[in-house]
Amino acid sequence: MSLLGNDRAARRDAAVRAAVAQGLVSEREPVVGLLDVAGVRASAAALREAFAEVLPANAASPGRPGSPASPGSGGVLHAFAVKAASLVPVLRLLADEGLGCEVASPGELALARAAGIPADRIVLDSPAKTVAELREALALGVAVNVDSRAELDRLDALVGPAGPAGPAASALGVRVNPQVGGGAIGAMSTATETSKFGVALRDPGARAWLLEAHVRRPWLTRLHAHVGSQGCPLELMAEGVRIVYELAEEINEVAGRRQIDTLDIGGGLPVNFASDETVPGHREYARLLAATVPGLFDGRYGLVTEFGRSLMAKNGMVVARVEYAKSAGGRRIAVTHAGAQVATRTVFAPGAWPLRVAAYDAHGLPKTGGPVPQDVAGPCCFAGDLVAVDRELPPLATGDHVALLDTGAYYVSNHFAYNALPRPGIHGWLETARRVRFAPVRGPQTLDELVAESGGAHVDGLSALR
Repeated sequence: MSLLGNDRAARRDAAVRAAVAQGLVSEREPVVGLLDVAGVRASAAALREAFAEVLPANAASPGRPGSPASPGSGGVLHAFAVKAASLVPVLRLLADEGLGCEVASPGELALARAAGIPADRIVLDSPAKTVAELREALALGVAVNVDSRAELDRLDALVGPAGPAGPAASALGVRVNPQVGGGAIGAMSTATETSKFGVALRDPGARAWLLEAHVRRPWLTRLHAHVGSQGCPLELMAEGVRIVYELAEEINEVAGRRQIDTLDIGGGLPVNFASDETVPGHREYARLLAATVPGLFDGRYGLVTEFGRSLMAKNGMVVARVEYAKSAGGRRIAVTHAGAQVATRTVFAPGAWPLRVAAYDAHGLPKTGGPVPQDVAGPCCFAGDLVAVDRELPPLATGDHVALLDTGAYYVSNHFAYNALPRPGIHGWLETARRVRFAPVRGPQTLDELVAESGGAHVDGLSALR
């Protein structure tokens, strides 16, 4: 199931027009996040279908509750990376589409639980888990991927020699860094020689340690690797999975049993931010994996994936009013309410995270007029708060609107509280035959909430210290 670029653009235009008409973006609320519900569902379906095509016919229903419940069932759990869209209604929508959650903090775990995600469909990954976090995950029956040797020692003390027990026992695994190299964005590359994540497989003695650690702990039944992210080629990602698959085969051979029964292959499928086209797709990646690591899909291993950006990015946008149009040094500047607070990565690393900007008039209709170079600036009080520089757009005027496209992952949910700018509201939208309907996802932050978050209840706390 997929959405063509032209269809996506037409539905996007309808959503902006309706958002303006219904007052979701206005003088009172000058910036809003919009999420395409039909697009999210289509992306989830495309992911399920992509892996269903390469899984054995008798595998557990892909992405459905209990998929890899029995070791070696060959099923797959698609666990959405909560950090990509840390919004409870989004997690619930994805759960309705058969996805679980991958969490990396107590907050993300709380969001997944609030969305009603069963514990056996949650995976905890983090390089800095506290004893309290581990204890909670074990009590709930959440799967845990250990990130380091020291964390495994900590886990030993919590579960004892026999490992977790009971019907809700957590599945436990080890994250491995296959050290295959980085992609185009260094800060996003997780499988370099010196990455902070996982056990570095090619370091001296690491492979032997991993073999011994598993033989001594029969309750370690998973291996995890996350190679991909924005800027990583698919071939690099597949190579990392191949290396970890071979390690699983070696562990099982040395242990003399099918100890590793599930491989968590992470996510990280890159997104095309240059157009409405969804490339690469999950189908392309699944087929490459099947060609590179055919044993991954022969039914002996359960699979876990952790996609985030590729499911949500193209299904969201940030819409903002143009508050002022001005010029400086001959350059036109549209000053809007969408800047670093909602597009943090783009403002601070524009070369790595460029965004398309669509122009709309005061009524939310596509802006007409010959394109002219102009900057699109945000509201933050520093000169570099620019989401687009020297961009060819129809001339923007006060009262017009801009839409930052492909911002459904990370942008709408991960607010940067610079200048105490309140978090914007977020709405999901669905176009029917007659109209565009909206549903609230997150209400706009009120000034009272902002003050409370900033210590308003403790206004005299420091003055009282003498």
